[in-house]
Amino acid sequence: MLCPVYSRKRCFLYDKGGKYNNMVSGHLQIKKGYYYVVLSYYDNRNKRHVKYVSTGLPEKGNKRKAEAALARVRSEFEPPQEVGELASDMPFAEYLLEWLDIVKVRVKATTYSSYEAMVKSTLEPYFRKKGYTLQGLEARHIQQFYSEKLKTVKPSSVIHYHAVIHQALKYAMKTDLVTQNVAMKVDRPKRNDYQPVFLDAEELQRLFQVVKGTRLELPVLVAAFYGLRRGEVCGLKWDAIDFERGTITIKHTVTSIQVDGKTKMYAQDSAKTKSSMRTLPLVGSFAEYFREVKAAQELNKQVCGNCYNYEYDGYVFVDELGDLMKPDYLTAYFPQYIQKHGLKRMRFHDLRHSCASLLLANGVPLKQIQDWLGHSDFSTTANIYAHLDYSSKLSSAQAMVSGMPLPETVDFGNKWAEIADNSRAG
Repeated sequence: MLCPVYSRKRCFLYDKGGKYNNMVSGHLQIKKGYYYVVLSYYDNRNKRHVKYVSTGLPEKGNKRKAEAALARVRSEFEPPQEVGELASDMPFAEYLLEWLDIVKVRVKATTYSSYEAMVKSTLEPYFRKKGYTLQGLEARHIQQFYSEKLKTVKPSSVIHYHAVIHQALKYAMKTDLVTQNVAMKVDRPKRNDYQPVFLDAEELQRLFQVVKGTRLELPVLVAAFYGLRRGEVCGLKWDAIDFERGTITIKHTVTSIQVDGKTKMYAQDSAKTKSSMRTLPLVGSFAEYFREVKAAQELNKQVCGNCYNYEYDGYVFVDELGDLMKPDYLTAYFPQYIQKHGLKRMRFHDLRHSCASLLLANGVPLKQIQDWLGHSDFSTTANIYAHLDYSSKLSSAQAMVSGMPLPETVDFGNKWAEIADNSRAG
């Protein structure tokens, strides 16, 4: 295991035997008033590469935190592997692994994490066993793979497999390794429809009582009232809460990703989409809630001293020792906890759906709900929640009646008797 040793501001590596490893070095650099970690390494061709990593720490008063960030980033950094020679006759399984290395620098870390998990756990083992080459892969081979997987996984999982295979073959076609993308000939399964759980106001009040006084209390309240996604909850920072103006801004997210088989926390200063970055009012007693949490954090820092984890200083949802609340904690623990206390099973994300349903029930138009939830496209909001918008259906019905009055009512009993009499007379 490698350990960091400091020489002034530069960080070097030594292995267990004390031998110097000259592959990677790192130092701190200040750009526009902020600390950056600068990593330097050489590839197999002895070509030097430099990588800049923002710490997000202002220069003033953060030297020790920046040095800690340097050590952390340096210890976690792994130089990218050299991409091997691609060929049309190479095994398709091997091509998928090489394609992962190529696409790694082109997509977001969260996207790459998803690609890597699917390739290494499912796609690569399956196609390596089959022995198909890249140019020998046929549509029927992929279709057979989907058919086999549908016996054990949901259609949505197979659709994700299809997306990865399609993208990998698209690159192979672009680089003239194959003449066509055979994944385009394959029929994808229909996506399985998941029915979200919608809690009404009474059920939400019951939920609030169940989580009251627990670590789940404030995350549940924030998700239910603001409809925040899991990553938006965990990524909430104090600089996003303006107590004077009474606003909360959603602009930072934290997600868990798998990289090279390791689970890592991935933070970014932008939400899921441009529309996801939104400023909302602090409603009800949220300002008081947040002030109490902030005061408790400051007290924990004093009590814990050097034991406090300052890596996540500035985040709202940290525990007594400063460790950040992980998204997977909300995913796994929330449904388990509420079921244990007699509530119906639901996902943490269903609090977002419940928020939308309550807004609709109180007459808020879908367009405003789109802005509140941070959907980039109105069709997304409409597709998920339009069936709940009963008030708009009543308005539509009233508009039809006003614009085109119904004919006068008919006494069908007398009408049918009259028809019968006429029939006998005839």
